[in-house]
Amino acid sequence: MEDLDCKIIGEQTTPQLRKHPRVRIASPFPCSLARVGFLRKGAVEQGLGIVYDVSAKGARVMTEAVITPGDRIAMRLRLPNQAVAMLIETATVRWGKEHTYGVEFEALSLNDNKHLQAFMNHQSGSGLPLAV
Repeated sequence: MEDLDCKIIGEQTTPQLRKHPRVRIASPFPCSLARVGFLRKGAVEQGLGIVYDVSAKGARVMTEAVITPGDRIAMRLRLPNQAVAMLIETATVRWGKEHTYGVEFEALSLNDNKHLQAFMNHQSGSGLPLAV
């Protein structure tokens, strides 16, 4: 079932359908990323980024790495208060605008999924749900 968020534009409320609710992160945290698969000539093949919000299936990341929608990347991120970084072997860049990108995780281990869900529940309990 899709969750329904609302985006306010002027005085109008526009419904936003989202399969996986996102939560805004109180303190954005760093991640590293690297392109997987085909390498483009002259492109930065790895870089650092900052995660600003996260869902069970993806994240919004700001980075100066050269990536474009459709690229497949690997990500390493350590959620706040997590002892070991998560390795997301494959994520797809879905959109990009001014060094900010939406990435969709293609697969998470059961353990990483558990950590991510616990983190999201904690963030949502802090009153920081994202409604865009």
